[in-house]
Amino acid sequence: MSEIVIAGIGMTPVGEHWATSLRELALEAIEKALHEVEGLRPQAVFVANMHAPVLSRQANVGPLVADFAGFRGVEAATVEAGGASGGMALRAAYLAVASGEVDAALAVGVEKATDRVGAGVESAAATVLDADYEAEQGVTPAVQAALIMQHYMQETGAPREAFAAFPLLAHQNAVGNPYAMYRKAVKESVYHRVTMVSDPLNLFDAAPLADGAAAVLVARRDALPPQTAQPLVKIAGFGVANDTLAWHDRDDLLDFAAVRRSVEAACRRAGCTPAEVDFFELYDAFSVYVPLILEAAGFAPRGEGWKMGQTDALTLDGSLPILTMGGLKARGNPGGATGLYQVAEAVLQLRGQAGDNQIPRARRGLVQSLSGPASLAVTTVLEAV
Repeated sequence: MSEIVIAGIGMTPVGEHWATSLRELALEAIEKALHEVEGLRPQAVFVANMHAPVLSRQANVGPLVADFAGFRGVEAATVEAGGASGGMALRAAYLAVASGEVDAALAVGVEKATDRVGAGVESAAATVLDADYEAEQGVTPAVQAALIMQHYMQETGAPREAFAAFPLLAHQNAVGNPYAMYRKAVKESVYHRVTMVSDPLNLFDAAPLADGAAAVLVARRDALPPQTAQPLVKIAGFGVANDTLAWHDRDDLLDFAAVRRSVEAACRRAGCTPAEVDFFELYDAFSVYVPLILEAAGFAPRGEGWKMGQTDALTLDGSLPILTMGGLKARGNPGGATGLYQVAEAVLQLRGQAGDNQIPRARRGLVQSLSGPASLAVTTVLEAV
């Protein structure tokens, strides 16, 4: 079978796009992706979205975006998998091409968090939790993350100050990302002075929900037009795994088992080990997720993921660069589009087009998006062709 490659990517700046609609944001990203490979038209469109039915009063986002982009008559569907929606949309596009049903498929992620303000946004975010046993009782994603952080500190002995390393790294890397929402480095003293969201979680420990759209065009390599100029990146492996939706139902509250299973599956299919990747775009929706992901993925022993933040291992020059373009924390977290931003940023690294954030000789990247506290994990191994 011909290699399945990412032929084009497109992103809009992440931020507050008050005057731009869902469909307009999506179209901007789509046009950028298609411009990178002239003459290739997708026969399937999968649109990742998380909050539009609640925040934008718009369901059926897939056909909406496909129609507005001029793709009438093709397969079009909405993909909703919480924070992992973007990763699942890419998987749907990959499977459509791998099956032989289509030569090219488009994965698009779009979100408009600013279509509502205040408590309505927090209520929408809580819909990814267990409605009966968590959200109905007043639990929000931030409250849940605070409980996880408290438990992690109690069980591992990690000091509260250790978590500062992860958002500070994200903000430092976002300085070089023109699409990032916050392109400014943050001092540690500022981190410790900001508002507490839910003790011990402060404002810098939570990624901001935002507006944005990203598009990734997937195709068989032998279906690409001869004039294709962009360096190619192949999808080498996928791994998807779920866990209990409610965090309290887990046998081990500090084991992100879905992360471990999805990384193992993706690397097995790609024929590599996690140690052989050059960088890791992980899902830092909350700072406490970072050490838990590093531990579950096999990069740190149990209870010691926080220690990696105390060294240079995770920086752009380190042994395992993470959040290379700012991550969710500094680039922003546009819900259903986030997973595709992660993929597009990884593609830039593998093409050698990441500018000041370029990782030298990057050939293989690991990308992972989560829904909730690893209730679902979607992991992709990407390789430069």
